Amino acid sequence: MIQIDGLRAFSDNYIWLLQDTASKRCAVVDPGDAGPVQAWLAAHGDWQLTDILITHHHNDHVGGVQALKQQTGARVAGPGAEHIPARDLALADGDTLQVLGLPFQVHAVPGHTLGHIAFYHGASAQPLLFPGDTLFAAGCGRLFEGTPAQMHQSLSTLATLPDSTLIYCAHEYTQSNLRFASAVEPDNADIAERVAAVAALRAEDRCTLPSNLALERRTNPFLRVDEAAVKQAVDRREGPAERGSAATFAALRAWKDKF
Repeated sequence: MIQIDGLRAFSDNYIWLLQDTASKRCAVVDPGDAGPVQAWLAAHGDWQLTDILITHHHNDHVGGVQALKQQTGARVAGPGAEHIPARDLALADGDTLQVLGLPFQVHAVPGHTLGHIAFYHGASAQPLLFPGDTLFAAGCGRLFEGTPAQMHQSLSTLATLPDSTLIYCAHEYTQSNLRFASAVEPDNADIAERVAAVAALRAEDRCTLPSNLALERRTNPFLRVDEAAVKQAVDRREGPAERGSAATFAALRAWKDKF
């Protein structure tokens, strides 16, 4: 049985810690800061860090890799198309790797960065997704390197995963993302319900993650670009036009960038 906890880093990052309680082995996803992981290992002295999974090259996701690799000898696996410090295993779309005895599939999800990948475990009753900065709760990542069409395709790929997939995003952005979602779909009752639930969690400084794909399909505008209400919102802002899904996504992302 794998337990997953979020170690907080910087102002809003989560370093996801996967723990195999039977073997006392653990893995981390996107350790931008070694400190929180080192503190956890020091407090759990009989545990071994075996794997470091990296979704993309931004420093708030890789800044702690060198120190953790040096301290623990953990295997570093990350996108082959990007410069990842101390990487042992270069990954590409469709690859699989074993982490704590679980198979994870690699999905290429360019957009936020060109070589960005996501890690998906779907071989057990509870599917797990670590999308880095591609898919957020009620939102998606900014386009630093890729195009809107690339990001739309990446999100469309992730949207084919099962409804029950737990989504472990890399940042605590849910509340701000929901403010935008509410502006896009002010009459969406699912968004309103989620706004209230997230406000209660954040009032207690609690984590709003993981999300799940069923919830994202109901409340994330970037997964809802084919919905009439979302298209109408874009038309009101940009003017009526015949837009395909990718063009609607591009307009939404540009709107969110200035929101």
